[in-house]
Amino acid sequence: MGCVSTSEDDASALEPLTTVAAEAVDLLGRLRLSLTHVSLPLGIDGAAEAERARRSAVDQLDDYVLPRYRSLDAPLMAVVGGSTGAGKSTLVNALVRHPVTRSGAIRPTTRQPILLHHPEDAAWFSTDRVLPHLSRTTGILAEPDPEAMGTLVMVPEPALPSGLALLDAPDIDSIADENRRLAGQLLSAADLWIFVTTANRYADAVPWELLLDAAARDITVAVVLDRVPEGVQDEVGADLRGLLARQGLGSAELFVVTESALDADGMLPAGAADPLRDWLTSIATDAAVRSAVARRTLHGVVRQLADMVQGLAQAEEDQRRAAARLRSDVDSAYERALQEVLDSTQDGTLLRGEVLSRWQDFVGTGEFFRSLESGIGRLRDRLTAFLTGRPAPPEEVETAIETGLHAVIVEQAAAAAEEAEQRWRQDAAGRGLVQSRDLARLPEDFSEGAAAQIRGWQQDLIHLIQQEGAGKRTMARVSALGINGVAVTLMIVSFASTGGLLGIEVGIAGGTAVVAQKLLESIFGEDAVRRLARRSQENLVTRVTELLQSEASRFTQLLGQVPDEGASAQLEALVPELRRLAGRREG
Repeated sequence: MGCVSTSEDDASALEPLTTVAAEAVDLLGRLRLSLTHVSLPLGIDGAAEAERARRSAVDQLDDYVLPRYRSLDAPLMAVVGGSTGAGKSTLVNALVRHPVTRSGAIRPTTRQPILLHHPEDAAWFSTDRVLPHLSRTTGILAEPDPEAMGTLVMVPEPALPSGLALLDAPDIDSIADENRRLAGQLLSAADLWIFVTTANRYADAVPWELLLDAAARDITVAVVLDRVPEGVQDEVGADLRGLLARQGLGSAELFVVTESALDADGMLPAGAADPLRDWLTSIATDAAVRSAVARRTLHGVVRQLADMVQGLAQAEEDQRRAAARLRSDVDSAYERALQEVLDSTQDGTLLRGEVLSRWQDFVGTGEFFRSLESGIGRLRDRLTAFLTGRPAPPEEVETAIETGLHAVIVEQAAAAAEEAEQRWRQDAAGRGLVQSRDLARLPEDFSEGAAAQIRGWQQDLIHLIQQEGAGKRTMARVSALGINGVAVTLMIVSFASTGGLLGIEVGIAGGTAVVAQKLLESIFGEDAVRRLARRSQENLVTRVTELLQSEASRFTQLLGQVPDEGASAQLEALVPELRRLAGRREG
């Protein structure tokens, strides 16, 4: 079998790779940091795949790319991978010509990754330089240990040439999820692959998924076609070569191992693996070839990383768009609630029922109302008589207003919460955020919060009245009615105002707005009443808005982990740098 090509172009690229290694490490370190900040919290289409790609990229940077750029002269690591029962461990034993890994009838047989290396190369693999997430143990005979999947078994093997290590990986199609995950991680950390399949299974889907990934990465691949019946080697080999060529793997080396009985130690007949051994030795003993293999794999991986980063930047943009849609759903629901509350305070709705009854008790329904029929000019004269008649205390009106306004706010907030949650549940992006929460239910403290805002608004009115009544004559009139009585009257005027006009035009039953307006005009004057009513409404709008925005934040704060535009820009900026590192020209 042939050896890895080292053309003049390949050789000329070796020195630039060495000189840019420090810059490459810096670039890839920045990439890794950016990847740790990628956030894809919304369950939109493609998010799960993007998150898996992100984790895979971080693992590959840690396990292979950064270590390899830091140590370009380190021995190559050839990972032996394949399907369950393909004969990986048997092949590894044949390569070193004695049993060193154990196979068996129980599947999966390879439970731990086993790394065979020349004793002189131990220092390259005994630390966390590569595969830092795996602990190390050393052994002469590797025993399967189901409790130690996170341990890399180091086996010194003099039969291997210096400069090349063999890693016997778990089965790629193992029934154990952890085995499959680890197998994929180890293959991603390889300088080259030795892919083992059989005459019966070489067209299976799972191996080809990984082989196609190898083609995309341009990694050096050797395919071992194992257990081929005598007499059909050429036919089966030609079919597999055709499949490899059609899938972009025409340069892969193919080794055919004829089906034969194993000896008492589970070994293949002598010489069965010699062609593969010779090919590996030719790579290990030639520094230029080793460098070419490492550079080819590195460039392929970095090209793949560039494409992945481009995809992640788009995934973050998709997240932002989905978050904007969800935020709009919440905003529209709570804006509608705010408008409903404000409408009820401006169209006379709150001046009915209990509020109207308590207000009429306060101002009286007999002589006082009849005084209005005699003309507005006589109102001040009637005011003293009204006050000496001991009307009902203004606190009763104030309480009725607070109760009515509170009921409206709570009702509309509850409706907004139900609408927002329903919209989120109908959206794949929001469904995952609400499925474990009951966001349609108002928080227990919302009612008290609404009451506190109403009381705060009522206190605002007292401050407004005090400011407007700073003059002695005006303050005397305020004192005659009592500041709470004036405040209650201002509330009535505020609730009867609509479209900038006062409540005379609203036509509230019993002349409620007329009484309130004329009573305030007798104290402050017409212009001042309009000004007070407008500021009262503005203060109420501000307080209700703040209350509903705070309530809406129960939804919007769940979007806080969605990346901002700057995060995607940082990722995007790395793409051309990665492509230049990989040797790809920008189009």
